Amino acid sequence: MVKVIASSIRKGNVIEHSDGKLYVVLTIQNIHPGKGTPVSQVDMRRITDGIKITERFKTTEQVEKAFVEDTKHNYLYDDGENYVFMNPDNYEQVMVPRSVMGDDARYLQENMEVFLTIFNEIPLAATLPTRVILEITDTEPTTKGQTASSSYKPAMLENGVRTMVPPYIPTGTKIVVLTEDGSYVERAKEQ
Repeated sequence: MVKVIASSIRKGNVIEHSDGKLYVVLTIQNIHPGKGTPVSQVDMRRITDGIKITERFKTTEQVEKAFVEDTKHNYLYDDGENYVFMNPDNYEQVMVPRSVMGDDARYLQENMEVFLTIFNEIPLAATLPTRVILEITDTEPTTKGQTASSSYKPAMLENGVRTMVPPYIPTGTKIVVLTEDGSYVERAKEQ
């Protein structure tokens, strides 16, 4: 364990809470009110039983952070209960429960490089690449003469995620999206 300030905590970190139990950080938001002390609001899941809690720390408050391994793995497949990853260095397979992957599982693609956060041989979190390429399976038809404008139209991606795209992008186009929120970045460059 090492003490760090609350504002330096990141998603996937493992911290020891004041109850003496270990929690994995799911999200963190640094809040800077106009008046008063800035705080870090942390949503976290208790490792032992999966209970989720939200805690607020002053941004300069000391928090105990556990040493965890972040190792590169390749996504293999979904066995129905777990997502199966392989360590490319030693070919060991790691089963990651659905509860650990959460909504991020929608972005998994065969052989995708993912960093798994592992503590005492238990996978706690997965960090996906920040961007993925997905194909648009359904969107409104393009209107002739339409150019880039401030209005976006809804589109359905091949993984079932809905996003908003510029009006000139047709169905069947491969686009780059952010895995954090599924938002459109750009058209994918031809592979």
